[in-house]
Amino acid sequence: MKLTISSPEQMESLGLGVAKSLRAGDVVLLEGELGAGKTTLTRGIGEGLLAKGTIQSPTFVLARTHRTQSGPKLVHVDAYRLGSAVELDDLDIDFENSIVVIEWPRDFLDSVITEYLKIKIDRTRQDDVREVELIFSGDRWQGVEIATGN
Repeated sequence: MKLTISSPEQMESLGLGVAKSLRAGDVVLLEGELGAGKTTLTRGIGEGLLAKGTIQSPTFVLARTHRTQSGPKLVHVDAYRLGSAVELDDLDIDFENSIVVIEWPRDFLDSVITEYLKIKIDRTRQDDVREVELIFSGDRWQGVEIATGN
């Protein structure tokens, strides 16, 4: 699925739509250069999950856990500084009972995470327009519809 997003508000709205499809055990991988809108998208996911606390880039702490009002916790990970799957494992994330959003996923995650929703954000244009691609991997995502709001 490919989308054109032309504002931060639309990116956040996409996050709201993604949140409607998420359940415990789901992993969302966010790819895109600095400033592409990964954290804005995650803010929308958090809003859709009714997450508590401010959704911001977890750059310096690597992972932030947000309780939600009635569902699984939202774990927001910045994998930029992780060098291996072992370092991800050291974060002791409860993948099974949480919804995990990982910014800057690395190739080494392929051996750890096989079912995921990957969202690639491309900001090659000079304006706020982003080209977004949603890639579904694994049986969990077969037939899942994402409300895009566009």
